[in-house]
Amino acid sequence: MTATPTTVSLLRWLRRQMREPTPNREHLEAAIANDDPAEARRLVRMVDFNDAQRHHVESLLTEWEREIPN
Repeated sequence: MTATPTTVSLLRWLRRQMREPTPNREHLEAAIANDDPAEARRLVRMVDFNDAQRHHVESLLTEWEREIPN
């Protein structure tokens, strides 16, 4: 995992929003650790976030995708 400020923010945000260490949260953390934004997006779609939460996490995912070297 490349620990960029965005991935750190993303992990912190997810842990605050998903307080319980559920399998879904663990899968999201693994996707982030493995630099897999596509998998993270797929998993985020299954989480019952409100509109503001969803917008925020989607913007973090977009920023993270821009940081990943091709």
